[in-house]
Amino acid sequence: MNLLKISAVSYLNTFPFVFGLKESGLLKNFRIELDVPSICAEKIKSGEVDIALVPVGSLHEIVDFHYISDYCIGAVGEVKTVLLLSKVPLEQIRHVYLDFDSRTSVELVKVLAKHHWDISPQWQNLKYGQSDTKQDFESLVAIGDKTFELRPYYPYVYDLAEAWISFTGLPFVFAVWVSRKKLPNNVHLSFNNALAYGVSHKQECLEYFRDKLPDCGDCFSYLEHNISYDFDDKKREGLAAFRSFL
Repeated sequence: MNLLKISAVSYLNTFPFVFGLKESGLLKNFRIELDVPSICAEKIKSGEVDIALVPVGSLHEIVDFHYISDYCIGAVGEVKTVLLLSKVPLEQIRHVYLDFDSRTSVELVKVLAKHHWDISPQWQNLKYGQSDTKQDFESLVAIGDKTFELRPYYPYVYDLAEAWISFTGLPFVFAVWVSRKKLPNNVHLSFNNALAYGVSHKQECLEYFRDKLPDCGDCFSYLEHNISYDFDDKKREGLAAFRSFL
C-alpha cells in the first residue's frame, strides 16, 4: 500500500510503541506523527491519517473503525498520569477544570463523580496548553507527562484508573489503536509485531528517548508497572463497561 500515515500520542507511556515502529524494522513505508490524544482522534476522524492511537472516549465519534492491535494504553492499578488533582478533599470539590488533551479522562471523571463518588461539581473545559500551567485551579483533571510536575502542587490526588478499578473491579483502557479501513493482512501483522517489539524492549526505548524523558523518577518502573499494554479480554470487558456509561 501507499505511505501509511500514523498518529501516536506524544507521552512517555507511548514511547515503547513509537520505538517499536521506528526501530524494529518490521513496518515499512510509513510516517508517524506525535500528538496529544485529542488530536490523534481528530486526525483519524478527518481521514488525515490511516491509523491512530485514539482515546476511547472519542470512539463513538468515529463512524467506522477497526481495532488493529493486541496492544493498548491501559491500567490494572494505579496509572499515575491520569489524575484528579485538588486543593480540597473530594467531598468539598465544587469546580473541576478539565484537560483539553484527552476526551477519555474528561468522560471518566464525570462517570466517577456521578456513579462512584456521588459529587456534582461544575465542569470547566480548558483550552489547549492551559492545563500545563501552574494556575491556581481548585481542582484539575490532568493527563500525561505534565502530571509528574503538577502533582506536588496539590495536596489531594485521585488516580482515575485506581478509582475506576475500585468502582467496577475491571481494568481501564485509555487508548486503542484503530484504523478507518481494514488493513492488508501483512501490514496488520507487521504493525502489531512492531508494537510488540517496542513493549518488550522498554529499557532500550528509554535510552533511545533519553533526551525527551520527563522528570518521572523511575521511568522504567512507570512503563513496567503502571501502564498495562496488553489489550486482553479483561480490558475489552472494562472498555465495554466504560462505553456503556457514555
